[in-house]
Amino acid sequence: MYAKAFLDTLNFDSITVAPYMGSDSVKPFLTIPNKWVILLALTSNEGAFDFQFLKSNEKPLFESVLEKSKEWGNENNMMYVVGATKAESLADIRTIIPNSFLLVPGVGAQGGSLEEVCKYGLNKDCGLLINSSRAILYASSGEDFATKAKEEAMKVHSDMLKFV
Repeated sequence: MYAKAFLDTLNFDSITVAPYMGSDSVKPFLTIPNKWVILLALTSNEGAFDFQFLKSNEKPLFESVLEKSKEWGNENNMMYVVGATKAESLADIRTIIPNSFLLVPGVGAQGGSLEEVCKYGLNKDCGLLINSSRAILYASSGEDFATKAKEEAMKVHSDMLKFV
């Protein structure tokens, strides 16, 4: 019913889903055509180390989640959250899901490096949706907010173009 409510009734294009309750908590979201599940894989916050790096079958749990999730969805209906502050893990992630889109929060204010994210995360089709919301959202608290936010967004865009 959650899947139907968000993706059908409210007509969201995508929804972020936590995979830690297993396939039965993810698969219902994958049944609605032309919608995307964005599966939490490796987050940019410090709390990622609480569980996501715990060893499961000799590898970090987030890698096991990526491998298992490929049985549930595909490159046309599932993408993954991978935090920019964990950019060094992107090379390993790309060996597991080479063609999937990655939603990458944490560039800018959270300390993630756009250069590192692109170095390890770009694939032949780009494959990255990079989020730098805080740097843009808090570019100014004055009356010049819209102008400063636009300038910051254009700066991030310009920086990204250097890598594609």
